[in-house]
Amino acid sequence: MSKIIGIDLGTTNSVVAISSDGKPEVLRDETGEALVPSIVAYAVDGSAIVGGMAKMLLLDRPDGVVSSVKRLMGRGVEDLKSLAGTLPYDVEPDADGGGMVRLIVGGNRLTPVEVSGDILAALKERAEDHLERPVEQAVITVPAYFDDAARTATRDAARL
Repeated sequence: MSKIIGIDLGTTNSVVAISSDGKPEVLRDETGEALVPSIVAYAVDGSAIVGGMAKMLLLDRPDGVVSSVKRLMGRGVEDLKSLAGTLPYDVEPDADGGGMVRLIVGGNRLTPVEVSGDILAALKERAEDHLERPVEQAVITVPAYFDDAARTATRDAARL
């Protein structure tokens, strides 16, 4: 039977936990680190590097690394344009008028949902490595200020 995990998808850092003997247990990586930086670096081939390694690449390749993507969840292109000067990557409208994050690495075009999906996939992998079995369900926290669009975007990221 699959275990249900809990994920705090944070703007700066994220964490994954399980319930063990009725108590929460935060899952750590092989070095003992519990927090996963909510940062994703994209290679030219489109593959994602999540967490500490991506954070190290932030200084060398800021145009190929996405951080603080949670701020962009569920926001329209006009909202994203107002942030454009603060982001190291370009923002352009997608086909349905929403916002799309455009990275200057191999021509990758990624939505905030896809970037968040990569973070969630890394957290799921950590849980599966710890549990040694598949994880099919998760409870993901969202801030109280998230509107319906941001909540929906978070659910879409989880489905990815």
